[in-house]
Amino acid sequence: QVQLVESGGGLVQPGGSLRLSCTASGYILDSNAIMWFRQAPGKEREGVACFSSWDESTQYKDPFRDRFTMSRDKAKNTMYLELKNLRPDDPAVYYCATDLVPLCNWEPEDIGSWGQGTQVTVSS
Repeated sequence: QVQLVESGGGLVQPGGSLRLSCTASGYILDSNAIMWFRQAPGKEREGVACFSSWDESTQYKDPFRDRFTMSRDKAKNTMYLELKNLRPDDPAVYYCATDLVPLCNWEPEDIGSWGQGTQVTVSS
């Protein structure tokens, strides 16, 4: 059974930073892509970043590539998403997910395994 557990969310002032973690069960990270999505109230879930195990590349959606950084610690079975220069339009629940395939999948309705999410709030 796939388990993904996010942590690291919280309240931060505009311009601040957070590092989100996604810890996976077993050896999921070794051979599967891991995606980060976010969902703000009243909005659709949107893709943020993805690590592809196919070619060990990291991909970002355009709005986030300059401020967000995804990384991996294989020894800890954990993926990270570092959020920098947070803005008032960044608050959302941030999720990690996997479709148990090596390639990135940006269609949330097609992805089978999700964590519970971690809340990011930006406020002064």
